[in-house]
Amino acid sequence: MENWRKFNGEQVELPIKDAVEATIKREIAAGNKLKVCIGSDSQVRSKQTEFATVIVFLREKRGGFMYIHNDTSLIPYSLKERLLAEVTKSIEIAYHLCDLLDKYNIDLEVHADINTNPQFPSNPALNEAMGYILSMGFAFKAKPDAFASSCCADKYC
Repeated sequence: MENWRKFNGEQVELPIKDAVEATIKREIAAGNKLKVCIGSDSQVRSKQTEFATVIVFLREKRGGFMYIHNDTSLIPYSLKERLLAEVTKSIEIAYHLCDLLDKYNIDLEVHADINTNPQFPSNPALNEAMGYILSMGFAFKAKPDAFASSCCADKYC
């Protein structure tokens, strides 16, 4: 997963793991306590699905910022398959970064754009997504608490 950019559109030149470590070092040096939330969202457009994955850095009591990655797929997904593909993208980047976040003692949450209310179409994917994320050892958030996927990534796909 390369081709990351910042909120302002500036490209992240380093490999994402190196960029995240540089960011962590900078924020710690500035006295900030961080938490990282990773989430993905998608939109179907014609015959392709556009995915957005975000790494959100939350500064305790000082706002936050994020890195964004987009990619597209020509695979025709059912809704449940697409939601689980979003979760897979989030888990891939979380897994890629987890040793680094552990090194600096930074909490990590993986957010899924899946509603906890059974009346919503996304709900049938909830148990599988939650099981997948938790089995990987990550903290899990779903809607309405999954802002990284449902608010941040949602704006970029």
